[in-house]
Amino acid sequence: MSGPARRSAISPFYVMEVMKAAERRERAGGEVLHMEVGQPSTSAPAGVIAAARAALDRDRLGYTAATGIAELKERIARFYAERHDTTVDPARVIVTVGASGGCVLSFLAAFDPGDRVVVAEPGYPCYRNMLEAFGVDVVAVPLGPETRFSITPALLEEVGEVVGVVIGSPANPTGTAYGPEEMSSLINYCDRSDIRLISDEIYQGIDYDRPPASAASCSSDAIVLQSFSKYYSMTGWRLGWLIAPDNLVDPIERLAQNLFISPPTLSQLAAVAAFDCTEELDQNVARYRTNRDIVVGSLQRAGFAELAPSDGAFYVYANVAHLTDDSQNLCATWLRELGVAVTPGIDFDPPRGHRYVRFSYSESTAEVTEAMARVEAWCTGSYSVPGRLERE
Repeated sequence: MSGPARRSAISPFYVMEVMKAAERRERAGGEVLHMEVGQPSTSAPAGVIAAARAALDRDRLGYTAATGIAELKERIARFYAERHDTTVDPARVIVTVGASGGCVLSFLAAFDPGDRVVVAEPGYPCYRNMLEAFGVDVVAVPLGPETRFSITPALLEEVGEVVGVVIGSPANPTGTAYGPEEMSSLINYCDRSDIRLISDEIYQGIDYDRPPASAASCSSDAIVLQSFSKYYSMTGWRLGWLIAPDNLVDPIERLAQNLFISPPTLSQLAAVAAFDCTEELDQNVARYRTNRDIVVGSLQRAGFAELAPSDGAFYVYANVAHLTDDSQNLCATWLRELGVAVTPGIDFDPPRGHRYVRFSYSESTAEVTEAMARVEAWCTGSYSVPGRLERE
């Protein structure tokens, strides 16, 4: 019998390996303070849960249209008018099986095998892995503090002819966001150069001192990815959306029909209520801000000189070269000795990630405070074995 197809030989998503190691430790009775997981520690907002309960009682929960129910598409379009002062035709809204489903549909609709497409390094590894599985020639652009870990027109100029670029704003793992000027500049360059821009905006709403711009406000040719997973705290509901250019609406719909049939019906019916839950959700963001300041302050006191700007999301990406040139081993050591789970940078930047780690601060403030106290003490040589943390 023949073996697996070549396209399946992509890199693992290493954060999942860290999660497995943390789970093994917990099953053995060890404590784990989670700073590896890129998801909210809170459940869906109360209004969403109430809407789901009501839908269970009244709705058949059969298939929907492949691009989503009209009520949700219209509410998403209204969101762009309210939040970004931008008119979006609901016909351009495609409801997806999470932002990951949006990536699959967008990449297949926009790029052919052999096309050269730019991704950021460091950047979300699944962009690279999906594109490679689809036969796309991935062009990784190394980023650093000099451009705030963001892709710029000048960097695109250096890579030669490409047909696409994928960005995150705010980005995983850095938290860096594109402001209005940076987004407009990048989109103008892409429009002039006939480059398809895909902007992953799933962390928008979780932003602090530098609110990000949406590509939807700057161009009708960009593809915008969004999700209910992060700000809306609905990871397991597996629901997202994308804003498609007019010439890709039909191709994406055909792909969605064949690949997914439809997004989850219960999730769609409940998600309409999510946009009216901002008071509850903004309380989560206030906690993330507090946690970010705890992480950044602790790392600075511990001697970390290079931290990516954490404009949004719930990550701090830190250079650990003063401690090690093997971030995987460092993360394994911290899990073993401190009970703190952190993600090595090789997930996000294969060539240089051995000198970086990502801290996720989405858990409770008590857990983040304790985890960072242990890391700071370890780095400064004053660590002693703690008692178990009593969680909130």
